[in-house]
Amino acid sequence: MSPRGTRARRASTSKRTIWLAAGAVVLAGTGVTAVTVTGGSGDTGTGDSSRPAKAHTLALAGKDAKKRELPRTETQLFSLVGVSWEDSADDFEGTAQIRTRSADDGAWTDWRDLDFGIRAPETREGDASGVRGASEPLWVGPSDAVEARVVAGGKETAVPDALRLDMIDPGGTKGGKGNGKGKPSAKPEKTDTAAPSPTVPGEDTAPSTAPEPTGIPTESAVAPATEQPASPTPPVPSETATQDPPEPTAEPSAPAPSQEPTAEPSTAPTAEPTTPAPSETATQDPPEPTAPAEPTIVSRAGWGADESLVADPPSYLDKVDAVFVHHTAGTNDYDCAESPAIIRAILTYHVKTNGWNDLGYNFFVDKCGTVFEGRAGGVDKPVRGAHTYGFNGYSSGVSLLGDYENGGTPTAAAKQAIADISAWKLGLHGVDPEAKVTLTAAGDTGVWNTGDKATLNTISGHRDGYATLCPGATLYSALPEIRRTAGASMYPR
Repeated sequence: MSPRGTRARRASTSKRTIWLAAGAVVLAGTGVTAVTVTGGSGDTGTGDSSRPAKAHTLALAGKDAKKRELPRTETQLFSLVGVSWEDSADDFEGTAQIRTRSADDGAWTDWRDLDFGIRAPETREGDASGVRGASEPLWVGPSDAVEARVVAGGKETAVPDALRLDMIDPGGTKGGKGNGKGKPSAKPEKTDTAAPSPTVPGEDTAPSTAPEPTGIPTESAVAPATEQPASPTPPVPSETATQDPPEPTAEPSAPAPSQEPTAEPSTAPTAEPTTPAPSETATQDPPEPTAPAEPTIVSRAGWGADESLVADPPSYLDKVDAVFVHHTAGTNDYDCAESPAIIRAILTYHVKTNGWNDLGYNFFVDKCGTVFEGRAGGVDKPVRGAHTYGFNGYSSGVSLLGDYENGGTPTAAAKQAIADISAWKLGLHGVDPEAKVTLTAAGDTGVWNTGDKATLNTISGHRDGYATLCPGATLYSALPEIRRTAGASMYPR
């Protein structure tokens, strides 16, 4: 849970460009104000958005200072929900529960708890005037009605000011799908150059194309490639072919694969080549297998990020010393084809609810083992995230879609993907994924005080740095295995 005690509110700074366009209406019979918030142009970065993401809110007002309740209320369509409040420095202690009505069959869910292990970054991004305190978002699937109850607990004597319910519709895109019907991804077979930082002059700002994991539909490709991937070196027309072209055959539409006359056996060369043919070289001296340079990563364009939400350029670290593993604390019942929509919803929540500039996590992994680019700035660059308060200045954050505190168990494919992306990311900076590192806490985290020297594993759980249940009991207990797997990863270091 969140750290105990109250912290003084940090000085506000002027917020970046205002991105909210709100229209208020009063819901009949409830007295609750609904604010519909839409973002930017709705451009997903791929140019094929069929419906932009939207956010709308319900104010949780009331006379009882210790609790708030929202009766069953019809809403606009949403698939992700959380609660937020005005002061991001106010660490709420208590419970928040919601239940939702399925837009598909009209059935109401059981009550579900919202988690409170999220904190604004310890930089100017977290000090901006529009930053709010918030719960972790919960993916509930397409829903059209909600019920909520929030009760202060522990040392809290009142719920936070300006408490509200935040609901996100992730929209839809023509591309950017996940792995499909729950099929684990195969290990990547090759790699391409990672997405470059948009702020580096001279670099292409379009995300690079990564090879598709097995099972991902072709429309979910990382990004349209600007050039075709390199194929095996094409045979250069030989002098024999130039000087003495083969006789025409009876079937000109089916050219022989060799430049040699069809009468000659394919295994007998007509002349002594100065360089052995590739097939001969492979037979006589097989090359060592070459490991891919990086894991397969679905780019932001691939999952349909609305880049109009991101107002400020990314900031960068000097080095990535550690990776913190998280979970999104949402449902485990998602289909992997929904993964892009879940990530789009989290992007909208982090920007429009939390008031951050972009996604907090650097990478996402789903239960099928697909890796997705998170915060923009270049997957191969030390982009500063907003995932582990007190340690964002040293680390990269990887979040597994799902809830691993309340019964969920990480799949083998997910653990392998976390190990591979962690090993690769740390390897870019010469860091051993099975080692330990000492980092200085940049804030009071409930585990560490500002200035403490924290000795941590280079692959740690969120709870190692911050007082939270994240990444959940079962994923946290899998971290020793993930470290060992990362140490033996196929990705070079």
